[in-house]
Amino acid sequence: MAHLKSMIKLARFPVYGNTLVLTAWKTNIFSQIVRSLSSINMPPVPATKHFDYLVLGGGSGGIASARRAAEFGVSVGLIESARLGGTCVNVGCVPKKVMYYAANLREEMMHDARDYGMELQGEVGMEWGKLVEKRDAYVERLNGIYQRNLDNSKVEVIRGWGKFVGEKKVIVDGTIYSADHILVAVGGKPALPAIPGVEHGITSDGFFELKERPSRVVVVGAGYIAVEMAQIFAGLGSATTLAIRGQTVLRSFDTIISEAVTEEVVHSGVDIKKGVTVASVEKTADGIVVTLDSGEVLPPVDVLLWAVGRAPNTEGLGCKEINMSMGKHGHIEVDDFQNTNLGGVYALGDVCGKAELTPVAIAAGRRLAHRLFDNQPDLKLDYNNIPSVVFSHPPIGSIGLTEKEAVQNFGEENITIYETKFSPMYHAMTTRKQNTVMKLICKGKEQTVVGLHMMGRGCDEMLQGFGVAVKMGATKADFDSCVAIHPTSSEEFVTMRNARK
Repeated sequence: MAHLKSMIKLARFPVYGNTLVLTAWKTNIFSQIVRSLSSINMPPVPATKHFDYLVLGGGSGGIASARRAAEFGVSVGLIESARLGGTCVNVGCVPKKVMYYAANLREEMMHDARDYGMELQGEVGMEWGKLVEKRDAYVERLNGIYQRNLDNSKVEVIRGWGKFVGEKKVIVDGTIYSADHILVAVGGKPALPAIPGVEHGITSDGFFELKERPSRVVVVGAGYIAVEMAQIFAGLGSATTLAIRGQTVLRSFDTIISEAVTEEVVHSGVDIKKGVTVASVEKTADGIVVTLDSGEVLPPVDVLLWAVGRAPNTEGLGCKEINMSMGKHGHIEVDDFQNTNLGGVYALGDVCGKAELTPVAIAAGRRLAHRLFDNQPDLKLDYNNIPSVVFSHPPIGSIGLTEKEAVQNFGEENITIYETKFSPMYHAMTTRKQNTVMKLICKGKEQTVVGLHMMGRGCDEMLQGFGVAVKMGATKADFDSCVAIHPTSSEEFVTMRNARK
C-alpha cells in the first residue's frame, strides 16, 4: 500500500484512506496504479459514462459500425484522436486517388494528346503546391461531412486516445468510459525496416505532407502502395527509382498481373532495382544516399519513401493488459463474427490484418451492428471473393483465387484457364502503348469462375460488375451468354473461346 501511495503522489492524486479522488490522470502511472489496485482487491474505479456501444477508432469501419448501431436506438460513443475518416480519407485511398488522377492526366497530355490532334507547347508544367492545396481542402470537407453525419446519427464523438483499463472500460484523457459492447477499429500504420538511417525516409503518410514536388525519389517496396507511389511520382515528373526484393512487383497477385504490371512500371519511366534490399541510408549535403545490399550506392535523392508494409495500431491501446489475444505481429485475433477472446469486445479492419481494405472494414462494421443490435445473430461478413483494385498505370482489378491458389485447392486437372493480352482501342491512335491483360480461372466441368484478374485501361471501373457475377457463382457459360458491349475492353471477358493449353 505504501508503494501505491507513492505512485499516487507522483500522479498528484489526493488520497483519503483507501479511497482515491482522481483529479488528474497520468497514463503510465495510472496503469501501474490499476495493476496495484487489482493486486490488493480494491473496488474498481467507476466509469464516468456508460454506452451501449463504444467504438475505438474514427476510420471508415468504426464510423460505419457506430452510425449503423445508432439507427437501432442504442447509445453510441466513438473515440478518435486524429481527423475523422482514418487512413483512407486522410492519408490513403482518397488523396492518393487525386494524385493518381493528376499523374494519369499529365501522362496523357504529354504522350497522347498530339496523337489525338491536340498541340501542346513545350513541357507540361506541374504546380504541385496548387494541387496539394485543392486536395487537402477536399479532404477537409470530407472530415466535416463525417462529423455532421455522426452528429445527425447522435453518435457522441470523444476526442483523444483510448486505452483499455479494465473489463469493458476505456480511459480517454482522464475520463473512464464503459460499454456493454466495445469495438476496436483503430486501423494500422506504415511499418519501417530496422536499418541504419531509416529516419531519413518518409512513409506514405509523409507523402501527403510534401508541399512541393521532389526532383529525385527512391521508393522501397513491391506492394500496391509502393507501385502506386512510384508511378505517381514518375507521372508528375520526378525521376523515380523503385527498389524491390524480388524480380516482380505485386507478387501476391496472379502471375499474369505481377509480370504485366512490372513491365508497365518500367514503361512509365520508373527505374526498378530488382533483387535488392536497402542496407543503409545516409543524409548528405547533396541529398539522401541509399546503399543497397548488393553494394550499389544510388545517386542522392530528395525523398526516400518506405512502402514495406503496415502494422496494426495497437501500441498503447492496453490490449495486453486486459489479456486480449494478439498475433505475433500485434494484430488482434478474431473469429468469423469479429469476436475477440474477451466477451463483448470486437475488432475489425486493418487492426486484424485480414483483407485490409476500406470497404471490407465498412461491410464488417455494419454487419456487426446488425448482429448486436438488430437481432440478426448469424450475420457476418463473407471474406471470400472480395474484389480489389490497384491504381497502377494502367490499373488492376482482381477477385477470387490466383491460378496457383486454384491449383492448390482443386488440383490442376480441375482447372481451366482463359486469358488474353491486347492493346486497347485508345492506344490504336497513340505512339505510347499500354497493354491490357485478362484472365479467367474456372473450376470443374461446370467451369465455375473462381478467379478473375485484369490489368489495363479502365479495369478499376470494370471490376465491380464482374465482382457481383463471381460472388453469385457465375460459370463460364454465364459469361458467354452475356451479349458483349462494343467497342470496349470488358467485352473480352464474355467473348473468350479457347482455353489455354
